[in-house]
Amino acid sequence: MVTAYDCPTARIADEAGIDAVLVGDSVGTVMLGYASEREVTMEDMLHHVAAAARGIRQAYFFADMPYRSADTPRSAEKNARKLIGKGAECVKIEGWREKCPIVACLTKNNIPVCAHIGYNPQIHGAKPRVFGAGAPEARELIESACLLEKAGAVLLVLEKVPEEVSGIITKALRIPVIGIGSGRLCDGQVLVVNDVLGISERSFRHARAFSDFRVRALGALRAYAAAVESGAFPAEEHVRHSDPQELTKLKQPR
Repeated sequence: MVTAYDCPTARIADEAGIDAVLVGDSVGTVMLGYASEREVTMEDMLHHVAAAARGIRQAYFFADMPYRSADTPRSAEKNARKLIGKGAECVKIEGWREKCPIVACLTKNNIPVCAHIGYNPQIHGAKPRVFGAGAPEARELIESACLLEKAGAVLLVLEKVPEEVSGIITKALRIPVIGIGSGRLCDGQVLVVNDVLGISERSFRHARAFSDFRVRALGALRAYAAAVESGAFPAEEHVRHSDPQELTKLKQPR
């Protein structure tokens, strides 16, 4: 699973055979220059979900419920339907066992839900930490995962959870468990596409750049600027010429 926030990126992920594409609220910090995911609005999400949906043909496609958009069953259903209307097949909700009533409500109304526990940026703020390092918190994670599945969640994302705890949760659940910074024992992995492609300036312990897009992009843009300044671009092959007869007519006085 990877995130995507626009049509071209979603299309590339889809063509690459990525199983699931998520329009995450990470769009705020990754693409929009916001200080945190809490600044992302429903309007932001609807815009990017609609764009990414146009690039999807095969991948399972879902979207984050932005900050405060799923506080009550009524608001959650209303906002989830907006995202579904723009092309999402499923909505992702941050929160542990306290979100079970919301998940149950959406499930009852035929809206698939991906639960998200462990570190939740919308809830815990912009400074991430590992959750479940101690036995009491690990037990709370396990119990929350089981309760969210029972409430109807069709997927579960685990963020920043010790590998051993992730393994226990993955074995305990029937639904797919997707990890980010949660080790190797989950059913799958999700990363922000900018981290995968090497676009980000920062590096994260949980992520790996599988390309160096930023370095290549800098090189390409610098080469473009130099070619324009030197007159090497546009070259003859990039130019269209007027028909000589039409040019003669143009130069004649009226």
